[in-house]
Order: sequence, then C-alpha cells, then structure tokens
Amino acid sequence: MGGGVRGLMTTSKLEAKKLRKGKNKAEEDLDSLKTDSKKLRLSIRTASLGKMLKQWLLEC
Repeated sequence: MGGGVRGLMTTSKLEAKKLRKGKNKAEEDLDSLKTDSKKLRLSIRTASLGKMLKQWLLEC
C-alpha cells in the first residue's frame, strides 16, 4: 500500500476540503431557498391583497 502517515494525512486533508466545500454549497443552497421562500410569501401576500381590493371595489 505505501504512503504511511503522510498518505493518511493527505487523504484526511482532501476529505476535509471536500467536506468544507460541501458545507459551503449546502449553506449557499439554504440561503437561496430562504430567499425564494421570502419572495414566494411576498407574492402570495400581494396576490391576496389584490383579491381583497377587487372584492372591496365590487362591494362599493
């Protein structure tokens, strides 16, 4: 097999680097989902207000 401790350390460093990249990607994805969720909630709220305004105008 070879490599010994040095090979093990290199493998560990590579694995740690992959984990950090994965964590960063997951955090970016979460931030993106949060932003999309806020936009969606705002759109729903805006659409609901539009319906309420139309109903109010029809009643007048």
